[in-house]
Amino acid sequence: MSLRDSAATPLPVRELLDALTSLPGIGKRSAERIAFHLIKASEEEAMALSNSIAEVKHNVSCCSICNNLADVSPCLICDDHTRDASVVLVVEQPKDLISLEATGMFKGVYHVLTGRIEPLAGIEVGDIAISELLERVDNSSLNAQGATINEVILGLNPNLEGDSTALYLAQELEARSVKVTRLARGLPSGSQIEYANSQVLADAIQGRRGMHQE
Repeated sequence: MSLRDSAATPLPVRELLDALTSLPGIGKRSAERIAFHLIKASEEEAMALSNSIAEVKHNVSCCSICNNLADVSPCLICDDHTRDASVVLVVEQPKDLISLEATGMFKGVYHVLTGRIEPLAGIEVGDIAISELLERVDNSSLNAQGATINEVILGLNPNLEGDSTALYLAQELEARSVKVTRLARGLPSGSQIEYANSQVLADAIQGRRGMHQE
């Protein structure tokens, strides 16, 4: 019997376990370890975690331009006039942006789709931030620094869903006479950008190529 199912476990602890196991990647054993750590921790340490969660919920939202997580809008990247806002690197999730930004190799701006087209999972074109990207291309006033977008780099994960989403975007963007490139295939097929090391990602940025080149 787990702690959560035991009548000897106080109700607040059972509720904490329920909350922890609802988080992705947290099973019963992990939840119990975290719960015991919080119970044994000082009130100051435990409340610091609580306050951090509240701070994120109250003050972090999405950048009005690139859709990345931010506590100001436009975000610091979109508002950085040393960056080339005419070049936009499209990624699936904020964690991909963080991984690519850590290389220090990309000096343009980003667009976060917050997903990819996955019909089998019920995720269609309208469920991710594709229309917002196309609006940035069509109307420079909606892009960072009011710049006209000349190149869109497709930095989606190299798997079936990522490639399908990239092909859809390429068709839409090429119809708008925008240069479309993709990250070089130094990234192994089926891998995730967030798990690639900085050198692999830096090479992928530098070696980007036309969307239809092998």
